[in-house]
Amino acid sequence: MISKEDWKNIRGSQKKPDHIMLSINGNPETSMTVKWRTDVSVKSGYASYREIGKTEWKKAEAASENFVTDMDDSNYHWADMTGLKPDTKYEYFCGNDEYYSDIHSFKTAVKDTAKFSFIILADTQTGSPMPPPDYSHLGDFLREILKKHPDVSFIMTAGDNTNCGQTDIQWTGLFEGLLGIIESIPYMMAVGNHDDMGFENYFLGTGKYYSEKVEYFSKQFKGSYPDNGPDDWKTANYTFDYGNANFSFIGVSGQEDIDEWLSDNLDKSDKTWKLGVHHFPACYAGCDLACYDTFPVMRNGIEKLDLIFSGHEHCFSRSFPRRNENLYDKPSEGTIHYNCGSGHRNPPGTRSMEKVWNAALYNHEEDLSMYALAEIDGNTLTLTSFIEDGRVADRCVIDKNSDTITPAALAPIYNKTRMKYKGADLGLLAANTFSYNIDGVWYIPAGVLIQYIGGEVIREKGKVTLKVYNRSASFFEGKDTAETDNGEITLIAKVLRKDREQLYVPVDDICKVFNMNWNYYTKNNFISIEKKDESIPVPMQP
Repeated sequence: MISKEDWKNIRGSQKKPDHIMLSINGNPETSMTVKWRTDVSVKSGYASYREIGKTEWKKAEAASENFVTDMDDSNYHWADMTGLKPDTKYEYFCGNDEYYSDIHSFKTAVKDTAKFSFIILADTQTGSPMPPPDYSHLGDFLREILKKHPDVSFIMTAGDNTNCGQTDIQWTGLFEGLLGIIESIPYMMAVGNHDDMGFENYFLGTGKYYSEKVEYFSKQFKGSYPDNGPDDWKTANYTFDYGNANFSFIGVSGQEDIDEWLSDNLDKSDKTWKLGVHHFPACYAGCDLACYDTFPVMRNGIEKLDLIFSGHEHCFSRSFPRRNENLYDKPSEGTIHYNCGSGHRNPPGTRSMEKVWNAALYNHEEDLSMYALAEIDGNTLTLTSFIEDGRVADRCVIDKNSDTITPAALAPIYNKTRMKYKGADLGLLAANTFSYNIDGVWYIPAGVLIQYIGGEVIREKGKVTLKVYNRSASFFEGKDTAETDNGEITLIAKVLRKDREQLYVPVDDICKVFNMNWNYYTKNNFISIEKKDESIPVPMQP
């Protein structure tokens, strides 16, 4: 346990600026924003900047706000350095007349550029609760990345920047890890669930809660990122243009408001590339994950993007283009979902597996970090995901001119209707037990599905009893009624016997009983069944 008084001496805000970070909050050709922190005795400040090689310094007065955190009482300052020349190097310092930072430098964007690159990281959090949370590896990792790719225009993240965003301790650790990096290159963050997670007692890990409005993130970066998100959900949601691309950063709360904002923003954008970032992956690889809050709630907006970056799973996967519950081959036909892997040696807590929507997958369980390099050149976007030891997990080229993705990969098209659970094939269990549309009703082999999930299946003559997710139901061959733990229900059609002598039940009724959702992928010819519950219902061995 550390008191506020102790923390102030160890790592708290001081008169001299710290937590200095560049960001894009305007036209990157002609402006750059810098943010820093001081103690409360420093009530205002400014940034002084000049073109490298020039003598005259310009001054940008800062907007300043107080923020009382769990461990500190600080002032945050944001200055917009404007009137800059495109494709030009500048130097700057920030603070006030008495307390000011070292001199740092940055470079503005090339005017109307259609050729630039950027780095993507996800899940950079580290788990140590006691100060100092050690983000030094993240800093070392980024320095090595920037040596290999010195011309990248900015760094962006796909959320979970910290392990517990509702404490000053974690953010201070992150900024110490990024010291010497983000003072010179814009750092554009998306929020993740860990960024709005807190504890009533951080040191003991008790009283876990979520702030929903990501209070600590929003207070620290209020002036860092564009103030153009949906009402009530700003800072965590924002959009900006860079060159021939529009970037949409999507938060983790307020999904219906976000979807309307995102859709409207993308409709108005005339940029060649429309790229998004959202922490939760809709095309997830985890065996037990779910993303029902994202899909279908934000599907209208997300499916107007060319590509969306995500994190959360700490593993890498890339999807086929997806739109309207179908998987395609051409980039013009859908949105590519790109899950970035762990950016800070965080092996996955969930176990990834092949999913029907994944064109590429890397089961990232090594204790190594990953990053992605995105290179835009006109109508071509090249994406390369690297392991920190130099291996390439995936490389693809999305070409709008030829409407192709290289290497070529074809989305599956089945000649008999398959059944998938959370995107996964049911394997040997479902061998030669297909799904059928009979008189407009879709039927599935109910016992096969529940057995795959890990529930209990009791097969008796003309009867199958299913138990999973704390629900149970018995279905009877030739009858359109079922006995459930909530009483008898009427089915939309009678139970049938079909492949391998299995009893087939209307998928509508199975999903209603066990609180699931389903869709039929018409192009690909499979039924996809989803469950929002992320528990693993495998019976315990007594």
